Amino acid sequence: MTPAVTLEELLIWNQESASRWNSRLDADPALLQVPCSIGGSSNVQQFVAHIWGVELRWGQRLADLPVLAKESGPPGPLAALFALHAEASAIYRRLLADPAQNWDLIMPLDVVWLPQQARTPTRRKVLAHALLHSQRHYAQLATLLRNAGFPPQIEGDLLFTNAMR
Repeated sequence: MTPAVTLEELLIWNQESASRWNSRLDADPALLQVPCSIGGSSNVQQFVAHIWGVELRWGQRLADLPVLAKESGPPGPLAALFALHAEASAIYRRLLADPAQNWDLIMPLDVVWLPQQARTPTRRKVLAHALLHSQRHYAQLATLLRNAGFPPQIEGDLLFTNAMR
């Protein structure tokens, strides 16, 4: 066996992390108004909209579905934003459960903000990117809130996930 983290395991980690953040933000809605300039946002709520909106748009691309325009996503409330994550996760689970999926297939991307050399990844790389994009932003969110005086109270590292033993 090759010692590797699978896409299924990354998805579980992503789902657990999103659920923890959703619970934390729901328990203290004032956190949503903390200023934040990451991902083109002005506060945490907009940043969370970016994280979960991106998850959904990558899922839609992978599933060959119409892609929700960034400006068409809900600005809130938190439950509507978390629904974006839930929909993305459902798409990812369906795709991963389908034995006919070819994850090594090149997926040409018509995404103008990507450099030309990054526009022909495999489908596997796109899914890994989507899941790790969220984790990277969760780490930024934890740092942002800690620096604003709000300990994140989130166990977000891979060691805390139920995805692997």
